[in-house]
Amino acid sequence: MDAVVIGIDVAKDRLDVHVLPSRDAFAVARDGVGLVELCDRLRPLAPGLVALEATGGFETVATAALAAAGLPVVVVNPAQVRAFAQALGQRAKTDPIDAAVIARFAQATRPPVRSLPDAETQLLADLVARRRQIVAMIGAERQRETRAPARIRKSIQRLIKALEKELASLDGDIDGAVRGASAWRTKEALLTSVPGIGPVIARTLLAEMPELGTLDRRQIAALAGLAPFTRQSGRWRGKSFIGGGRASVRAALFMGALVGARHNPALKAFRDRLVASGKPKIVAIVATARKLLTILNAMLRTQTPWQTKSP
Repeated sequence: MDAVVIGIDVAKDRLDVHVLPSRDAFAVARDGVGLVELCDRLRPLAPGLVALEATGGFETVATAALAAAGLPVVVVNPAQVRAFAQALGQRAKTDPIDAAVIARFAQATRPPVRSLPDAETQLLADLVARRRQIVAMIGAERQRETRAPARIRKSIQRLIKALEKELASLDGDIDGAVRGASAWRTKEALLTSVPGIGPVIARTLLAEMPELGTLDRRQIAALAGLAPFTRQSGRWRGKSFIGGGRASVRAALFMGALVGARHNPALKAFRDRLVASGKPKIVAIVATARKLLTILNAMLRTQTPWQTKSP
């Protein structure tokens, strides 16, 4: 008998559900009553997989409710689901159709189920994400300041000052969250022992890649979007590319690689060796970021701080 796979399309006010292989479909409200009904209807089906699309945060509460009910839930990438729908020739788009496509995507690809972050990790992730938004707003306002007339420039400067004050407050909240959890303090100390990894990068990794230290090097590289994939057909072989994964984590690792390539002897030697062998500088930095991630993953797994002779 085929395993039961369920696709759920998440909207602001409702959840559309599609069950495979039976093709049963129904919808519930995206509120407390609806989530209870959803879990009560799905539990007897004993599904092998329940898949939801990432929809800008609307899926969070539903995902948590399903996980708390003991259901194997996974959040899938909407871009991959859309590409899958195009491959099927599915042009029509409604919420029930989307739920069916998500179910078929999950059935075909079998994305791995991972445990959800605990409440403390989710709080840290939210704080780090908000900090990233504030930094982006400050950068945008500084760009506007360079082109604005004098009167408008004063308004921009007031806003920048307010944003910088909010940024300092968020940094205090993040610092308090990390210092309030002994496990995070230990992990942060391990990560920041590596030259090139400062508190911001360490806390981004802790918040947005809680799997660090629990996966092998290939899995963790793929999760960060740093695993290269090759384009090849017959005798033709194209360039390798990276993509997908968690963009914020990848950006943090790139920054760590750039700093490490200057101040970390092991990473500098690795990067210089690649450049000396003819690799483009951007390729060398990508490889350095991937090596840095591999090192950090191994350090957390073995609970071993950085040593000068680390690989």
